[in-house]
Amino acid sequence: MENLIDRIKQLAHAQREEVIEWRRWMHRHPDLSQEEYGTMEFVAERLRAMGLEPKTGIGKTGTMALLRGKDPDSYCVALRSDYDALPITECTGLPFASEKPGVMHACGHDMHTCSLLGAIKILIQLRDQFSGTLMFIFEPSEEKYPGGARMMMEDGLFDDITPDEIYSFHCLPEMDFGKVGMRKGKYMASTDELYWTVKGLGGHGATPHLSVDPIVVASHIVIALQQVVSRNAAPMMPTVLTIGKIQEVGGRTNIIPDMVKMEGIIRTFDEKWRLEAHEKIRKISTGVAEAMGAECDLFIDYGYPYVFNDDACTQQVHDNACAFLGEENVEWLDLRMTAEDFAFFAQKIPACYFRIGIHEPGTPFSNLHRPNLMVDERSLELANGLIAYNALMALNNRIKQ
Repeated sequence: MENLIDRIKQLAHAQREEVIEWRRWMHRHPDLSQEEYGTMEFVAERLRAMGLEPKTGIGKTGTMALLRGKDPDSYCVALRSDYDALPITECTGLPFASEKPGVMHACGHDMHTCSLLGAIKILIQLRDQFSGTLMFIFEPSEEKYPGGARMMMEDGLFDDITPDEIYSFHCLPEMDFGKVGMRKGKYMASTDELYWTVKGLGGHGATPHLSVDPIVVASHIVIALQQVVSRNAAPMMPTVLTIGKIQEVGGRTNIIPDMVKMEGIIRTFDEKWRLEAHEKIRKISTGVAEAMGAECDLFIDYGYPYVFNDDACTQQVHDNACAFLGEENVEWLDLRMTAEDFAFFAQKIPACYFRIGIHEPGTPFSNLHRPNLMVDERSLELANGLIAYNALMALNNRIKQ
């Protein structure tokens, strides 16, 4: 086993500069969700150069490829990455900063994709050392509903072969380079988007008694909705309800508008409570509006389920990471209220979604989805080596059997 780890580390180091160049190209040429045509072709070209036959256009702009070892029909392990960017204007000052105004890889998807490409190149060179099939999934539109995972599955991703296990990772700026982490069971929250339209009766700001002020009504709805978490959610059930946008339609300093629009999210970890919360939000919103002489329409965009990490798959990632990096560099993580459409895969297939640290020790911290997100590029070499090692061990261990 030690020889395999050493061999993988040697291969990962040998291709380090190439993988970094791939990542920098992607960083310079980001594509927004459902517009990843350039990225899709870039990935497909790299895969073809490795001798694979990628299938593109799955879920509009997704890519998939297979690597078959000995006895390919015996078992299948899938490795997944995402490759869409965000509508954010970059301010890192990097020489390879985004060349597309207002678009940036501010969530590390360029690092995810090129780490997986690097892992594939390693696995091809170790093809004679495994039995079974490896499936490589490059997912589009992770950042935008309905989510690339769902789109790809609905477009036949698993029609010919359904993986027995599936693995993915996400970079974590809070974690230093050289560290990895994971959590068994529930890990990331479900997410639903909420859209309110509060309708009142506009008028002159100096004669509010002749109007039904939707701003006041909306404000009362916002305050009343705090009860959903503080008084309706069980104390042991993590739940977040956030109103992130309030916008009056037509108001001014002396004009009471006819309408207010609001947007928000609800996130939690239980499907029964999730639906109950939807109903409570609806009743509170419409009830408060009605009591104040207004109307409230609420649209709930049912989003991603919570991410569930299979115990055996996650223990396997933990043990493999300890062997590859040393126990001192592997952590068990807490729940996160962020969401991930990898949950759609994890509902269908035993899965593990884990984290790799990208923070360069001693440098300022910048969070995901920020215009100054920085990635310690040494993490690419670590990631493509660990991904490859875990894939080989998964094929050897065959948890599902």
